[in-house]
Amino acid sequence: MRDATPEDAAACAEIYAEHVLGGWATFEVDPPGVAETARRIAVAQQRHAWLVAEEGGRVVGFAYASAFRPRPAYRWTCETTVYLASAATGRGTGRRLYGELLRRLTDRGLLTAMAAVAQPNPASEALHASLGYRRVALLPRAGWKLDGWHDVAWLSRTLGEGPQDGPAPPEPR
Repeated sequence: MRDATPEDAAACAEIYAEHVLGGWATFEVDPPGVAETARRIAVAQQRHAWLVAEEGGRVVGFAYASAFRPRPAYRWTCETTVYLASAATGRGTGRRLYGELLRRLTDRGLLTAMAAVAQPNPASEALHASLGYRRVALLPRAGWKLDGWHDVAWLSRTLGEGPQDGPAPPEPR
């Protein structure tokens, strides 16, 4: 596992395209190209993180965090996600990637991680639960993809303890 670089954009775009075109784990319908993926990597690296997992020198998965919402009050909260090549599933790669991502986000001073999981997706829900996420909301019929409506479960995980009242916690790094 390591930080993603611009050179990883092609591999990440290829992995993500499989999910965009073949499932509803993401509601994007057109896979982003290499340049757009490189841009997304750069944006994620500024305040959050984008990690890749390699096996035999080849990128087989990635996990990243992004801003949860654009307003300043949400700056201690991020949205997280992980995608693996189909050949890399079921071996703990996603759990290791996500675990390292959460550690880095905690080190940066973020306090809450959110994840949106289109339904049904029992494997993703189990992965998130194993990492301490819990379901906090279900949005019925939130998105239409592949000829059907899909609910979206919002999952949440505490990364760090901020103050309950009083002055704001330190700014995330």
